Amino acid sequence: MRDHGGNIGQAAAHYGGTLADWIDLSTGINTVPYPIGQIPADAWQRLPEPASLRQLERAAQHAYGTASEVVPVAGAQAAIQMIPRLRGAGTAAVLSPTYNEHAAALRACGWRVQEVGAFHALEGSDLAVVVNPNNPDGRVYTPQQLMMLAQTVGLLIIDESFADADPETSLVGQGVTAHLPENVVVLRSFGKFYGLAGVRLGFVVCQSELAGKFRDMTGPWPVSGMAIEIAQRALQDDTWAQTTRVRLGNDTRRLDALAVTAGWKVVGGTSLFRTYATDNGIMAQKMLAKHHIWSRIFPYSTNWIRMGLPGTAADWARLTIAMEN
Repeated sequence: MRDHGGNIGQAAAHYGGTLADWIDLSTGINTVPYPIGQIPADAWQRLPEPASLRQLERAAQHAYGTASEVVPVAGAQAAIQMIPRLRGAGTAAVLSPTYNEHAAALRACGWRVQEVGAFHALEGSDLAVVVNPNNPDGRVYTPQQLMMLAQTVGLLIIDESFADADPETSLVGQGVTAHLPENVVVLRSFGKFYGLAGVRLGFVVCQSELAGKFRDMTGPWPVSGMAIEIAQRALQDDTWAQTTRVRLGNDTRRLDALAVTAGWKVVGGTSLFRTYATDNGIMAQKMLAKHHIWSRIFPYSTNWIRMGLPGTAADWARLTIAMEN
């Protein structure tokens, strides 16, 4: 099993306490979720109608500001599992370090994968993957840089799972092009920004030929009726989205200030998570765990630690006490 955040059960088993005792800052998921309200009974009881899926797609186009096709999937992770089957296996380059499921999914389907550290090293590959903004260090490449890269590779996958909080980083909706190039696939996550990861919803943004291939793989009911009902509301709620971006920006600065006071250095991140360099990542994680606060460390770095943003005043107070000790 590859390492991921969100393993709060393991943390509780090791350090004690119940799940309810813990603050989970290990994932980068918004800790102040969108208010879902009431869900109609037929969303639970009936198979999703094609018309409802089309409405969801239009809501996503609105939220992302794109005229390209949008394909709903059961989370961006589901799309990552489909991408290796878009064409025959060849050479793939993944800009790293990054979310580890991209390289793993490609290798599992016979692709020859190189994990490269330089943007220019992606050029010439049959398939290239850029997580933008990157997880965990927050590296960002401009739409112009990505468009130029697309001209040099067979297929370009841009994972924008954390772009909702910082929409200026996105290739879609920035006026760069009304439609994406035919060899570009953009992944978007619903659960992270809207704080509803359990809904398991994401979107693939691409042109019609690739969209057709994704729809063939997802089948007639790619997402649940509950996901459709919730996401249609959320994706069209521009006021909530803008208010949330302002709050996340303020909270990002607050968390950075707390980390710097504790002697940590800011590596980077997004408005949903921050990554810091500490003297010892394992010890920093243990320090927080003593206060039942879970964070994320990485096998390729001895000193990095990643944290999401606390949601409540009580959570901020506990984190402040933990980092002052």
